[in-house]
Amino acid sequence: MTDLATDVLVVGGGPAATWAALAAARAGADTVLADKGYCGTSGATAAGGTGVWYVPPDPAAREAAMAGREGLGGYLADRRWMARVLDETYARMNELAVGAGRYPFPAGPDGTPLRGGLQGPEYMRRMRIRIRRAGVRILDHSPVTELLTDADGAVAGAVGHRRQAREDYRVRAGAVVLATGGCAFLSGALGTNTNTGDGALFAAEAGAELSGMEFSNAYGIAPEGTSVTKTAFYSFATFYQEDGSVLEGAASQGGRSVIARTLLDGAKVYARLDRAGEAARAAMRLAQPNFFLTFDRLGIDPFTDRFSVTLLAEGTVRGTGGIRITGDDCATGVPGLYAAGDAATREEICGGFTGGGSHNAAWAISSGSWAGAGAAAHSRSLGPGRAASRPVTGAGGAGLRPTGRPAAADGHRAAVELVQREVLPYDKNYLRRGDRLAASLRALDAGWAELRSGLHGEGTDLVRARQAAAMTAHARWMYAAALARPETRGMAKRLDHPDPDPRLHHRILVGGLDRVWTRPAPKAGVTA
Repeated sequence: MTDLATDVLVVGGGPAATWAALAAARAGADTVLADKGYCGTSGATAAGGTGVWYVPPDPAAREAAMAGREGLGGYLADRRWMARVLDETYARMNELAVGAGRYPFPAGPDGTPLRGGLQGPEYMRRMRIRIRRAGVRILDHSPVTELLTDADGAVAGAVGHRRQAREDYRVRAGAVVLATGGCAFLSGALGTNTNTGDGALFAAEAGAELSGMEFSNAYGIAPEGTSVTKTAFYSFATFYQEDGSVLEGAASQGGRSVIARTLLDGAKVYARLDRAGEAARAAMRLAQPNFFLTFDRLGIDPFTDRFSVTLLAEGTVRGTGGIRITGDDCATGVPGLYAAGDAATREEICGGFTGGGSHNAAWAISSGSWAGAGAAAHSRSLGPGRAASRPVTGAGGAGLRPTGRPAAADGHRAAVELVQREVLPYDKNYLRRGDRLAASLRALDAGWAELRSGLHGEGTDLVRARQAAAMTAHARWMYAAALARPETRGMAKRLDHPDPDPRLHHRILVGGLDRVWTRPAPKAGVTA
């Protein structure tokens, strides 16, 4: 086993992880980043383009930016956090435009730099350059499989597996930042195959709570048979039925439910971006060229040709829920453990509505920067040499340490299939009803009990087993929280409770592994 010691370990390889690693290194911390894939190419951002919640410090513009999302999110966001994220994002995006590895922002007609969006592949390539120049040690193709804790329960590092070297490794650390992304349940959505909810499982095993997990029923529109779930441009689309008639309601704000019901009936849905003018078409191709790559390969002009579409689950990648944040430095309440990006709840700035690309991108930049600095400060407070010398214990359970007789090594396959049966269908997760949620949760609870008893693996099979456990845990937290919110608020829509309930104007915390629990969160910080 490769054995390393460092001040800060960052788990993940996307925007939040790289900003966290950069902040930790700048704070003087020796920093290691461990990515499940190749840092700079793995994750949802690296696979496409993204808008960014970048708003100049004009009071009126900032007020409009904050007010514009509060109602959509069920008034669960926090104005103080919104302001902090706007400030931090503005500073970090401006930083991207200067120095070594600077990002080539385009300019508008008047020469003003346009910093409201990023091309994912170029952005992440340059972030890798930045962290390497800052002295961060990068462990590529090195998924973490569990956290380490000390005798007091503080997080003290992690254990993982290096795929290419085919060996396990251990990193003792003064603090750990979880920036592993959300969970899309291996749905096939663009860039999400590394997003299996691992960080949430690790955090829960260490004693952290989660929040906003009911806001997890995000589905992205994609051309049928593809993975491209970049949905912003569908605001220019007209949707059609098989006979060529317009599918009424599909282009409205709640249009995806219309699409979902049509697909559930066994009919196809078609789209055409025929509401975009010539100027908009040119701008769209410049803004997100990856969106058009699939169409070009298929010989489809999406502005003039009809093409069939589907919906792919994006879970907490586009949703809002994740690890609960307990401090301005993105601490989790567990000493030595910090969370950033999609692994953390985005309720602070989004409330109960998806952050889409722009808000999630801003949150990744800001929370990553704060978590990295916070982790460095915590590690420094331990004193010299403490991280490498304290006794540590593995915190992992399901898929790693069976409580019963070990089952077949490929047991992860059945676990993943069960989760996908209960989470991916539109009539279970998207068009939610209490009875369906309860039935799915019973099936998932039984699946958890089975995998907790026997699921295990070694090497790459261990990584797959832990992913299966993380997805199962994620689904159970989602549905338990959804049942605890019998109302429609934000994106947590319930067909059997179509209206908001004033008594539920609070966030819902969820946690537990063998036994999942929920409880209302304190109302502090929630806007009226």
